[in-house]
Amino acid sequence: MVGFQIVDVPFNLDGWGPPESTTTSTLNHHSNHVPYAPFSRSDKLGRIADWTRSNHNNPNRNNNNRNSADSAFDFTIDDGLNPDDDSTFQLVDGKPPPRPKFGPKWRSNNNRNQLPQRRDEEVEARKREAEKQRARRDRVFHARGGQNQNPRREAAVLKSSVVIQPEWNMIDQIPFSTFTKLSYTVSEPEDLTTCGSVEYYDKSYDKTTPKSERRLERFKNRNFFKVTTTDDPVIRRLANEDKATVFATDSILSTLMCAPRSVYSWDIVVQRVGNKLFFDKREGSQLDLLSVNETSQEPLPEAKDDINSAHSLSVEAAYVNQNFSQQVLVRDGKKVGFEEANPFAAEGEEVASVGYRYRRWKLDNDVSLVVRCEVQSVIEVNDKKSYMTVNALNEFDPKYSGVDWRKKLDTQRGAVLATELKNNANKMAKWTAQAILASADMMKLGYINLNTSNMWGIVKAIVDLCMKLNEGKYVLVKDPQKPQVRIYEVPADAFENDYVEEPLPEDEQVQPPVENGEENGAANDVENKELKSEA
Repeated sequence: MVGFQIVDVPFNLDGWGPPESTTTSTLNHHSNHVPYAPFSRSDKLGRIADWTRSNHNNPNRNNNNRNSADSAFDFTIDDGLNPDDDSTFQLVDGKPPPRPKFGPKWRSNNNRNQLPQRRDEEVEARKREAEKQRARRDRVFHARGGQNQNPRREAAVLKSSVVIQPEWNMIDQIPFSTFTKLSYTVSEPEDLTTCGSVEYYDKSYDKTTPKSERRLERFKNRNFFKVTTTDDPVIRRLANEDKATVFATDSILSTLMCAPRSVYSWDIVVQRVGNKLFFDKREGSQLDLLSVNETSQEPLPEAKDDINSAHSLSVEAAYVNQNFSQQVLVRDGKKVGFEEANPFAAEGEEVASVGYRYRRWKLDNDVSLVVRCEVQSVIEVNDKKSYMTVNALNEFDPKYSGVDWRKKLDTQRGAVLATELKNNANKMAKWTAQAILASADMMKLGYINLNTSNMWGIVKAIVDLCMKLNEGKYVLVKDPQKPQVRIYEVPADAFENDYVEEPLPEDEQVQPPVENGEENGAANDVENKELKSEA
């Protein structure tokens, strides 16, 4: 084996590179043809050796432009090399390397505008574009003399459904974001008793079209009852018999179930009597009305006397639904009676076609719920009686709804229904919840998706929270401006006939507390119900 001898390498104490005072003996082992370019610490390091420098590809190149500093790396001018040695080499492939077909095209200079932007830059770009569009619309508006068929309306300032009095004590507040996480499954309910009677549905109304419209009738002689929970004699009897611990009506319970969809303010009275819990509504409560365009992006007029205001349309929708539910029936005197007569009608009084089903759900081993549910009609399908709920959507000014029913209902019925689902999501969800509670076989309106597990999860969480309250009277109020509900402790005579509720000036009304970053005042008990509800 050939031996390997390590030569002495001189060490330069004064700078970089070999020392100046090097003897010939020190470099006797080094090649005489190895170039060396002196440099200092301030110089930038470049190529060690440039093997691509050649004048063969460009024989007309001017050698006068050659940089003297790079001459040390130019082996073409080395006299020690024999140029005839290159004749022994043979060129194998002179084609340029293939360019990749795929890859980030934005690296080329021609596509600099396609550089990927960060997310915040994209958001800012969209905001700038929206500002440009808004400015363009404003210019067009002013160019037309400020006269626009659809002037831009400011967002309505929603008010609380009940005036918060100074003596009320806020117990807790629950954000709607907590409700969306809840889930609970209940077993099939049982009917404790049924009351009232219903008439058969007239199938000819299924063929009604805008070209064969029918005028809506008004039923002045038929009485409609909107009785709250504690005023119901049947619920009082069931409470005395200890049939359940929690009592409510379908309209009140559906409001709780669909609370995350609500926009307008509402309130529910909660009464804790002994070990029992009653969910009530105030006299003249907005729960007796039906909201219109609640979830729409287009605000309605605030003036209460305006025909298109939220209050006027709610009253109109309530009357339309009452009369429509009676008009679509076969009024030939043939009825289907239940176990007991109508508990709210006097003897000989003509009442609307409605059946009450008092149903009981078992929420857990200690808590059971009784709800008064309603059905409006019955129909025979395959020689079997099927009960149904009847609801109506009413048209109003197309400037606000966005759809002209008379033009679209025949050809684009699906578009009309989709618009109503968007603008009245809360109302239609409540109708669906009431139909589910009553176990109605049909709902004469359309199909609406509703998460029943989340629906019962909200009810279970509210019931568990209220069962921890002391015996007394409380009110559950939906905040008019924020997606949350608050529980207030109120006097025992609140909302009674002799209770005088004087509206306070706005500067004297009790304002809701300001939340911290994560709404620390939110209901901690409700947040912990998710895991317990799954059990």
